[in-house]
Amino acid sequence: MEKMDFYTLEEFEDEFIGKKGTTERDQYESEIEKIRIGETIRKARLKRKLSQEELGNRLGIKKARVSRIEHGANLSLDSLIRIFKSIGVPVKLDLGTFGTLPLC
Repeated sequence: MEKMDFYTLEEFEDEFIGKKGTTERDQYESEIEKIRIGETIRKARLKRKLSQEELGNRLGIKKARVSRIEHGANLSLDSLIRIFKSIGVPVKLDLGTFGTLPLC
């Protein structure tokens, strides 16, 4: 029987994606953040008992675009502000030592 290697998540990411600070790792982490933001949008929408179609109507976009956004695609700061504002979720940008900036 062949011995299996076990990795922590950090070790796996370093080995198979790239070390922190590399272009590959930065792109990977950016994609993960987009997915997390999309999931947060989905949870907020569901908590407000809105369908994708209803949210799309509020934003003037199609249901399919809402779905893509909830999967982490087509995210911009402007669209995030519009989305969260339309479902009544206040958003603040954490600027670390510079404080927080309310966006909506």
